[in-house]
Amino acid sequence: MNAPAATVPAAIVPAAIVVGCSTGGLDALRTLLGGLDPRLPQAVVVCSHTAAETAELLCGLLTHVAPLPVAEAAERQSVRGGVIHVAPSGYHLLVERDGRFALSVDPRVQHARPSIDVLFESAAETWGAALVGVILTGANADGAEGLRAVRRAGGVAVVQAPEDAQAAAMPLAALDLAGADHCLPLPAIAPLLNRLCLP
Repeated sequence: MNAPAATVPAAIVPAAIVVGCSTGGLDALRTLLGGLDPRLPQAVVVCSHTAAETAELLCGLLTHVAPLPVAEAAERQSVRGGVIHVAPSGYHLLVERDGRFALSVDPRVQHARPSIDVLFESAAETWGAALVGVILTGANADGAEGLRAVRRAGGVAVVQAPEDAQAAAMPLAALDLAGADHCLPLPAIAPLLNRLCLP
């Protein structure tokens, strides 16, 4: 009698994508978000230091290039699939286990509020292996600890190639601390996310 064939576990389809950036982030976000497939069913949550005082303005700028709706995240708002949520100015943005956002005025992390680490760590606790974390250009180390949390939870880590970034410090810090499942030039990241997230 033949032994049953070994089964290969099905790949986990992500439930959400979290994106962090700082210096040079606006141009990077335009490229990344502009390349997403409009059929993407996942929630996309963006934390950008470049939006420290202008989250509303950032949403307006991204609306012109993104194929998905763009909205500023709000306290107790449900995380919605197929929507790009932007962290508001002056608050840490967290994802609660019940699928809603929470805002915090706790002290700055890596000199930033909103902090990429805070968002990524809470998202990793909520979505585990069904999360994709993306670190783009930036001039500090925020996001490295958060990306490590994503990988430890079984999620997928994507980092912009440092030589391709306007500011290499953030991608380098993420690679040094967390490593990456994919390290790619910016134009290749949106096509990768589309492949990972669409059946």
